[in-house]
Amino acid sequence: MNRKVAWLVVIPGLVLVLFSVAWAYGYRVNVTSSLPLGLYRLTDERPQRGSIVFFCLESEHFIKLARAREYAGTGTCPGALRALGKEVYGLPGDLVSIGADGLISINHQTIPGSAARDVDSKGRPMPKPELTAGIIPAGQALTLSLHHQGSFDGRYFGLVSLHSLRQARPVLTFKKRGQHGTGQGVSECSSRSSIPAA
Repeated sequence: MNRKVAWLVVIPGLVLVLFSVAWAYGYRVNVTSSLPLGLYRLTDERPQRGSIVFFCLESEHFIKLARAREYAGTGTCPGALRALGKEVYGLPGDLVSIGADGLISINHQTIPGSAARDVDSKGRPMPKPELTAGIIPAGQALTLSLHHQGSFDGRYFGLVSLHSLRQARPVLTFKKRGQHGTGQGVSECSSRSSIPAA
């Protein structure tokens, strides 16, 4: 075996080992538009409003939908889906309201761009939103992503179990300057060690 062939065997093995070690230490790579692209690290902190979290879908109906339409990649969650990365917008005791225009409000503060869409980016009809107005009960949370207005999030699958959320802190992320669901702008890189609470 010549040296070039040996490197072609060794390098993928080293990459796999490094990836496995990083995974074991709680590092996650986000490649979706729901959050800034980049590297995150899971923490044991209790999620707060504004926290970035990763979690698995629990509803069989939405697991099947996400898998069939490829709303989530392949991963270790039920249905062989990748964990979703979103932000926490509502916690137990918060009041959720939904206006006539479909915009979601938390404790009477309207969230711009939060209305559910009728169709996805490929023109397929979206399911009827399961999120309803009212007080978020104990053990539940509302997660959304406004980085991408077409995000598959709590607008559709409703509240999720608070205990299923793993808070994550950005390590190294890349986002588009001025991007907030627009898909336009210039790429910029940031390294962060904290997440502001909303």
